[in-house]
Order: sequence, then C-alpha cells, then structure tokens
Amino acid sequence: MKYLWTQIIAVSLFISALFTLNCVAQEKNSVLISSKETITVDSTQYYKEPFRPQFHFSPEKKWMNDPNGMLYYKGTYHLFYQYYPEDIVWGPMHWGHATSADLIHWQHKKIALFPDQLGYIFSGSAVMDVNNTSGLGTKDNPPMIAIFTYHNMEFEKAGKINTQTQGLAYSLDEGETWKKYEGNPIINNTTLRDFRDPKAFWNEDTKIWNLVLVSGDRAQFYTSNDLLHWKLESEFGQNNGAHGGVWECPDLFKLKVNGTQEEKWALLVSINPGAPNGGSATQYFIGDFDGKTFKTTQKETKWVDYGTDNYAGVTYNDAPNGERIFLGWMSNWNYARNTPTTNWRSAMTLARTLSLSTIKGDYVLQSKPVEQFRKQLTTDFSKKQIEIKKGNKKTFVYSKLNQSQIQFKAKNKNLKLIFSNDVNDSIVLNYDAKKQTFVIDRRHSGKVNFEKSFGEKIHTTPTPNLISKNIHFEIILDWSSIEVFLNEGVYTFTEQIFPNQPYTKLTIQSTEKQEIKNSIFQSVKGIWKNSIFPTPN
Repeated sequence: MKYLWTQIIAVSLFISALFTLNCVAQEKNSVLISSKETITVDSTQYYKEPFRPQFHFSPEKKWMNDPNGMLYYKGTYHLFYQYYPEDIVWGPMHWGHATSADLIHWQHKKIALFPDQLGYIFSGSAVMDVNNTSGLGTKDNPPMIAIFTYHNMEFEKAGKINTQTQGLAYSLDEGETWKKYEGNPIINNTTLRDFRDPKAFWNEDTKIWNLVLVSGDRAQFYTSNDLLHWKLESEFGQNNGAHGGVWECPDLFKLKVNGTQEEKWALLVSINPGAPNGGSATQYFIGDFDGKTFKTTQKETKWVDYGTDNYAGVTYNDAPNGERIFLGWMSNWNYARNTPTTNWRSAMTLARTLSLSTIKGDYVLQSKPVEQFRKQLTTDFSKKQIEIKKGNKKTFVYSKLNQSQIQFKAKNKNLKLIFSNDVNDSIVLNYDAKKQTFVIDRRHSGKVNFEKSFGEKIHTTPTPNLISKNIHFEIILDWSSIEVFLNEGVYTFTEQIFPNQPYTKLTIQSTEKQEIKNSIFQSVKGIWKNSIFPTPN
C-alpha cells in the first residue's frame, strides 16, 4: 500500500510538471493551473503517510478523539485531547497535549493526564486560576486547573450506574507537569449513568466560576468560588433540542450580535447518535444566562456544522481580543474506529472563529477559519469572472487540489461542484436554489466500504438562510477531509474523504446560466516538517 501510494503521488506530480506554463493555460472548457510549489507525500517520511492531513492537527501516532482543556495563556494556545497511546482504536483514555502560538503550527507535548484508581480521564476543560482562588498555587505563580470526567471501568463492568464523577488536576508550570487533586472527585455522582464533560469558565459578569456539564438528556449548571467546591444551580434541555442520543461535551459562552450592542449566550451540546446526517454532531442554543440559569425561546434545532465529521467541538477559554475560537474532532462515532489509516487515527477541524448574526429575525451561529490560516496560502490562480452557460461546465485541472483552498462567489442559482481524479473517485457538492438544499455526495469519493454508513447515503441539508443574491463559497481540502463554508459560515459542512488517488480536477456546472466571480485557487502550506520530540519505541 505504501509503495502504491508513493507511486501514485509520483505520477501525479509528473503530470503536473508537464504543465510548464508560467501561470495558466486555458482551453475552451478547461483551465490548467500550474503550481508555484511542490507537495509531496512519502510514506517513509514524518507526517507523510497516506491520508495524513498536512495542515490540520493530528497526533503523531495512535488514537485521538475529543478536544479538551482548550486554553490561551501568555501567548500560547493549549490543546488537550482524548488520547490512547497504545492503539489506533479507542482505549483507556488519557489527555494528550499540544501547544501553538498561532492555532496553525503545533508542538507536541508529553501526555498530560493518565488514568488512575478513580478511572479513565474523559473530556473536560482547563482554566487559569490567575487569582489563585483554589489555593493550589500562588498569585505570583497561579495554577492551571484541569477539570475532567473520571470514568470508572470497574464500576461499569460490575453493572453499576454511577460510573462517572468529576476530577481536578493542576499544573504550576503552565501545563508541563500535572498533579491530581487529593480531594477528588470534586463533584460526586451516585445516581446517574451519563454525567460528564465539564466546561468551566470565569464569569466576568457575576465574578464567580461557572461550570456546565451534561447529565444524560440535559445540561447542568454549577457555581463555585474556588474551583474545588461546586453548587448545582439549575438544569436545561430535557425538553429542548435534539435527543436522538446522549448529550455530550457542552460549552457556554457570550457573543455580541454582529452589527449591534446586543449580547446573547450560546450553549453548545454534542449528541451521538441523532445528527442530521447520521451519527455524531453538535447542536447549539441561543439564549440568556444570569450566572445560574440558561433560558431560551428557540424552538428549532440548530447545528454548528451540517457535515458528518465535526463532533465534540468546544471553544478556547481566554482567547485574545475576546475572540470565541472553536475546534472540533473531525470524525463520527459511526465509523471513527474503522477509517483506513495505519499508525494514527483522527484529526481536528481547522480552528474557527465563531460569531452571531440575525437572519430573517433569527439568531444564527456562524463559523469561519481563523485569520491566521490565510498566512498558509499561496495563490496559483485567480479570475474575476467566469461564465458558465446553461447545461455547460468548466473543469479546472490542479495538481494540488488535495491540499488547497478554493473561493468564489456564484449567483444564487443551481450549482454543482465535482472533485475527481483519474480513477473515477469523486465527491460532489450540489446546491439547489429552488429546493434550498445543499447536498454532499461522497458515495464514490474513494475508499468508502470500511464501514457501511460512511458511503451509504447522500447528505442533504436545507439551507433557508442563504438569502443573498450571491453565495460565497470557501472550500478547503486536506487529503482526507473537505470543509465547506457558505456565506462566511452561515452554513458549514465538514466531511472525511479517502480518495484512492489525489483529486486533480474540479468541474463546475449548472442547469442555469451561472456567473463565477472572484475565483481563487490557493495551495496550503504544510505544517509538519520534522519530529518535535523523539518518538518512544
């Protein structure tokens, strides 16, 4: 397999080298785009395995799932994550750790938290206790606090219900080393089967710590003066939103409504199963929070991402300039354990900036790639306007399509995009203006038979909030994923793909006369050059 993939890449690069024009050669219905840089994949090199993302975070090896403990402090973004260092399938959970100065380039750190006698280390959050309210550090050297779920496997095997409690660990060296709190668990549980994923944060309005966790089919809200002792204040959600599966990984934060002085609170809750296109997804609620109780008038179920592969996403505590930055696990529990990678499994989405708008009098949570991502782009082709006649098509041949960003505006009319290669793999994006739907068809995208549900269905999403005369498309591909942002993230779609060969062609067509404006094809620089620290044997 490794040899085959290497040969495939070599052939693709050879073909691209034949296009020796300085910029672009155009034919009647096709555009050949020459690249200013070369992208190579070599299974023998670090981070060059088949399907390995080149600018998304992924672990050096073994299993990864939910992002945890996302925290910004002294110029550093900390990412902790669910990690199993012994296998590429889920196992006894640890907290992996990585850091970044820009949310794009990551440095792997040693494992932060290990299972102990109280259980596996499930998802949670981290805060900087800058005023040392916990007493676990000093004001001069405040502690970094991690609050997480303990999952007791011995209890589970014994058939007990109360398998999950909340624990605390702290670091006095900015996350390099950790010590478990001697008084764990800090929130006990005697009656609930699902009781997990605490998200703690400092509430500047009330000057007190808040924590939200999920308890089966609802969220619970807590307060604390010291991060050690917590009081349950209220519950929300038993009769709200989607309930096709257990609630997981909540988050709660305040956002200003774009163009106004109005502020609202957003509550994120992941659910598995029960997603709009099957399996795992994250819903959101917009409402008000007084420090104790969350209330909303929202009736419709709303989703952070309408693709199949954005789950358990939460936001950074204390991000600069008040930004609300989101990161999700780019997979789905329907098939996460079976994806066709070898020594590693799973990646995170691109870091995204969240914002809140009103469309047709309703609140809409938007997301788009963080601005730092733009520094990774090299423009290989741009054109102000391309006309596509009714029933016609335009094909762009681009050897770096698998590691690219494509942007353009199109009329709010029917539009089909087909990404393909020379072995007839294809992923199809289809916007139907009359039906107001957006469709992703990955049934023939490459390797799809590793799990039945992966390539079984076409994914269709209603898009009533695409009301502008022109629709802005931003599409990002990274070897085994595609992320689509429509109208600055009014709708967002994230999907995994595993093509047998790299995609090299994008065909744009329509059943109506279309105008493609301000099209830009850009390659994306990879972020992995060599190992940050020696990989243990």
